[in-house]
Amino acid sequence: RVKMSAEEILVCAVELGKNFCLYFDELECDALCKEKILHRVLRNVNSQLLVVRPDLNVAAFEDVTDQEMQSGKGIHFSIHCYKTTTPLAGMPVAFSVQVEDKSYYMCCERECGKMIVRFKEGEVPKEIPGESNIIFFKKTFTSCCSKAFKFEYSMERGMFLAFEEEGYLRKLTLKKLSKDEVDETMKISL
Repeated sequence: RVKMSAEEILVCAVELGKNFCLYFDELECDALCKEKILHRVLRNVNSQLLVVRPDLNVAAFEDVTDQEMQSGKGIHFSIHCYKTTTPLAGMPVAFSVQVEDKSYYMCCERECGKMIVRFKEGEVPKEIPGESNIIFFKKTFTSCCSKAFKFEYSMERGMFLAFEEEGYLRKLTLKKLSKDEVDETMKISL
C-alpha cells in the first residue's frame, strides 16, 4: 500500500519472467481447474436419454430399456465441473462417457462451415489453461425451471447443445439461440 495525499492505493507486486513477460503476484489466473465430477444421465424434453455410440460416430437422444440402462454403455456421463474466475458466464463443465473399456470426451469442431459435436477417445484434463473446445457453460434453462439446464458452448456465445431430428434420430447438435427465445430442444435434465 502506498499513501498519497489522504487516499490509500493498493499496489500489486510484479515480476518480469522469461522474455520479459510481466507477471502479477497474488492474482488468480484464468485457467480452469477441475473442482468436482457429477455422474448423471442426460435427458431431453421427451425424457429420452443421450446415448453415445462412438463406433457409429453418433450421439443421440433415445428411448432406453431398463436392460440398456443397467449395462450403461454410452449412457452414464461424468460431468466435470471447473472453478472459474468469471462465474457470470455459468458453471464451466466438460462431458465424458465410458463405452466398454474406453473413455470419450465431448468436444466441438468446425466442419464444412458448421459446428459439429463429437466424442473423442481420451480423458478430460484436470486443468485447462485458456479457451477449450470441450468447455460448456451450464445455465438454468429458465428462471422457473431450476432442475433443467442448457449448455452454452464456451467458444461461440449463443450456441447451445440441443437435439435435431434427423430421420428417426434425435441427434445431439449445437444450435444458435436468440436472446429472449426459449427452445425446448436445448432443455437437458440431469
